[in-house]
Amino acid sequence: MLQNFCSIPNEDSSCSNGHRDNDIQNCHKKHLYEKTEKLVENKPPRCNQKEESFPFHARYVNLIVVSTHHFKERSENELIETGVKHEKYLKEKQNESQRISPNKMFRWCHRSRLVPHMVMVSGVPGVGKTTLMQKIVYDWVKGDLYQRFSFVFFFKFRELNRLDDVSLETLILHHYPYLWQQLGNILQDPEKLLFIFDGLDESNQTMDFTSRHLCSDPKQPERCGHIVVSLVRKSLLNGCSVLMTSRPTRLASMDCKVFQRMVEISGFLTEERKIYFEIFFSNPELAEKAFSYVKQNDTLYTFCYLPSYCWIICTVLSRSFQTTSSDQQVSLLPRTVTQLFAIFVANILSNHSPEKSGAQKLLQSMGWMAEHGVMNHRIIFDDRDLESFHVDNQSKLLSSFFVESEEPVSYSFLHLTLQEFFSALAHYADYSPEKLQGSLEKAKSYPDGRGEMFLRFLCGLSDNTTRSFLTGYLHKEAAQASREVLTWLKNFIPEAEKLAEIKDKRHLLQTFFYLFETRNKALVQESLQSYRKLDLSEVPMSALDCTVLAFILQAFTSLEELILSGCSLNCEGLERLEPALHKLQRLSLADNYLPDMSCIQLASVIKNNPSLKRLDLSTNRLSGPHLNVLMEALSSPSCRVEELM
Repeated sequence: MLQNFCSIPNEDSSCSNGHRDNDIQNCHKKHLYEKTEKLVENKPPRCNQKEESFPFHARYVNLIVVSTHHFKERSENELIETGVKHEKYLKEKQNESQRISPNKMFRWCHRSRLVPHMVMVSGVPGVGKTTLMQKIVYDWVKGDLYQRFSFVFFFKFRELNRLDDVSLETLILHHYPYLWQQLGNILQDPEKLLFIFDGLDESNQTMDFTSRHLCSDPKQPERCGHIVVSLVRKSLLNGCSVLMTSRPTRLASMDCKVFQRMVEISGFLTEERKIYFEIFFSNPELAEKAFSYVKQNDTLYTFCYLPSYCWIICTVLSRSFQTTSSDQQVSLLPRTVTQLFAIFVANILSNHSPEKSGAQKLLQSMGWMAEHGVMNHRIIFDDRDLESFHVDNQSKLLSSFFVESEEPVSYSFLHLTLQEFFSALAHYADYSPEKLQGSLEKAKSYPDGRGEMFLRFLCGLSDNTTRSFLTGYLHKEAAQASREVLTWLKNFIPEAEKLAEIKDKRHLLQTFFYLFETRNKALVQESLQSYRKLDLSEVPMSALDCTVLAFILQAFTSLEELILSGCSLNCEGLERLEPALHKLQRLSLADNYLPDMSCIQLASVIKNNPSLKRLDLSTNRLSGPHLNVLMEALSSPSCRVEELM
C-alpha cells in the first residue's frame, strides 16, 4: 500500500534538501500515514497486555454524520439527551439532504448556498470525533479523499495548550519539522491547504470567532487561539479550508456563524453497533450472544451509539461470557449502567492490584479529581491536577483508567461516563458526610444537567449487590453513605414533583431513573405511596424511559390513574410498559399515533387488568389487521372497561 511514498527514508533531512514539490508532499503523506495507519484501542483490563492496535481499515466502523444548523444550550446531560433521543433523531435525519458522508463535507451546502471552506463537526465525548478526523487524514494519504488539497495539517487543541505565542509557520514546523525548507512555497497556495483542528472544547484559550483582533502574517507570533480564529475568518491564508471538532457544550455558548457547514456525529445505528460487536469479539457466536444481551437491556443499550461505550461494554461482557460457571456468569452480567461500570472497574482492580488498600487510595484520589472535573466541565487534567488531588501518576493502574497524551502531558478518563462514575464512587471509597451532602446539593442545582449521571451513579451504588462488585475497595462506612443517599433521594422526590409542575414534567421522570438505579422497590413504594395519579403527558418517552417507568409502576400498588397522552410512544415502548399496566383503573394513551401492531399489547392490558374502568385511545392509528385482537379483548366477559375513548 502507498508504494509511491513509503519508500522514502525516515530521516527528516531526506525531506528538506531541495526535493521537488511532489517529493515533499510524498514525505508528508508518509509521516501522516505512520500516524494514522493504526487504530489504537485502550488497554484491556489484563495487566500483561499493552494497548492494542489494528489496521485502520480493518477496525473502523462507519459513523453517522448529520447536518445541523445550530448548537443550543442543553437542559439535560449531553450523553443522556443524545442517547435517549438517538433513534428517533436519526430516523428524522435519514433523508439524503441531512446525512453527510465524510467525503462531502467540502461540497455544496444547501443551507449556506455555497461550497464551504470552514466546517465545524460537533459530537459528545466518545462518539468518535478524533477517529473521524483520523479517517479523513488516512483516506487523504491513500488518495481516496480530498485530493484537491496538496497538504493536510492535523492538530489537536490539547497539544497546543502550552505553546507560547507562535507564528503559523512555527506552529506547523513544531509538528512537521521536515517542511522547513519548502513551507514558504507551500503557504503560497492556500486553496490547496486543509487545516484540521481536533477538540476545541479541550482548548484552554479563549476562542472568539467574532473578534476584530486578527492576524494576516504567517510569520507573526500570536496566541494559538488568535491564529486559529484568523484562519477561520480568512484574514490569514485566505482561501484555505478548516475542519474543526468540538463538544456541543462548548459551541452552545459561541457564535459559530462563520462556519459555512455545521454537522454532528451521531455515532452508531443498530447496524453499526452490531458490526462493532462482531469486530470486537471475532467469534460470531459470542458476538451474537453479547449483542443480544445488550439489545434486550434498554439501560445498557441506550449508550451504545457511542463507540467508546461499546468498547467498555464489550470488554465487560467478554470477561463475563468467558467464565465457565453458568451461575458465576449470570452474576457478572450487568443489569444497570452502574453495575456495568462497577464490574468494569472491579475487573481492572482484580487483575492489576493485589494490594487493596493502595488501590482504594487511588480510587479516592482519582474520584475527587473526577468530581472536580464533572462539576466544572473539565475532562482534561495535567500533572498539576494529579499532584493537587494526590493521584499517583506512577501507578500501573492509572493507564487502565486514563488516556495519556504527550506534548504537553495531559490525562483524560477513558470515557466521560467513567469519569462520572468515579466522581460518585469517591463518596463510597472515601466517605465524608459533609462532602456528600455538599455534592448532592451542588449536582442537583446545575441547569445544564452536568450532575445527572453523577446522581444516577450515586443512587446506583447505594444498592448492596452493585456495591458488592467492589468489596474491599470501599470505605468501611460505605453502607452509611448509601443510607444518606437514599434519604436524600426520598426527600428530593417532592421537590422534583414541584419542579415538574412548574417547569418540566421530565424532572419527575429523571427522579424515577435515580430510583431505578437503586433497584430498591421498597424505597419506591415508600416514596410514592401518596400518588393516586401520575401525569407524564407531552413528555417524549423512549423505550428506556418506558423500561424505567415500568419498574416504578410495578414497585408501588397505590396508583389508580396513568396519563401518557402525547408521549410519542411506539410499539416497543408499549411492550415494555404492558406488564406494569395491570392494576390501573384509568389509563390514557391518547395522541401517540400508536400503529396497528399496538393492538396486541393493548389487548393484553385489557385481558390482564380486571380493574381498568376508563381507557383513552383517541388519536392513534389502530385500524388494520390487528384491530380485531383489540376488539375481541374489549368484548370479552372479563373486560371491565366502562368508558372507552
